[in-house]
Amino acid sequence: MPKITERELVDYIEQHIESFHSRRLESLTKLKLRNVITRKNPYLFRAKNIVSGPELVRSFLDAYLSSQEEGIFGTFLEGLARFICERVYRGHKCQIRRMIDNFRKAKRILGTNVGRQNVVAVNGCCYGKTRVADQGDYLKLCGQEFWEFISGNPNLYIDIIQPLGHKAKERNEAFQAEYAKVITRFTGEFIAEFCTPGGAIVWEKVLKLNSGSERR
Repeated sequence: MPKITERELVDYIEQHIESFHSRRLESLTKLKLRNVITRKNPYLFRAKNIVSGPELVRSFLDAYLSSQEEGIFGTFLEGLARFICERVYRGHKCQIRRMIDNFRKAKRILGTNVGRQNVVAVNGCCYGKTRVADQGDYLKLCGQEFWEFISGNPNLYIDIIQPLGHKAKERNEAFQAEYAKVITRFTGEFIAEFCTPGGAIVWEKVLKLNSGSERR
């Protein structure tokens, strides 16, 4: 079984982590306040007793960015896992529903061949743990177990963490500079549209934008 080298791993990560930083910054620069407000839960922030416009803006923005970054970084991790699996097993990507169909088909075909092979289907998750690996039609492997499965290296889940920091400081400084601009701009817009002249949040306006029916 071929193995992926440390150099191949580092080169891939350092090359492709740039796309994460670029997409993260691009997502921030294109944001509109109204879009951010419509996609997060205003009831949560009200329950947390957030009473100032600037604090609410920051809460909305941070929650939105966190969700965005999870998705963007998830795409990067998926690409890394696919790269490793292709190198080691010549694996390829497929959607979960199609994956399950393929699993069943492979079991049926290989199970009836001469010598009957034991087929074990695996669905992997790049981080975390799972309490129940056996999902019926397939096994679900998470974190260390998943990375070891696709690479044969029990320490791979640790080996990938260091190269992820490639140019992270410089890229994060650029992100924080843009973040400060967005916070300033959004705060001004929010106060003008969603606050009283005295500075109090008009929650009714926030809720109408977030959850109000367009038919009324």
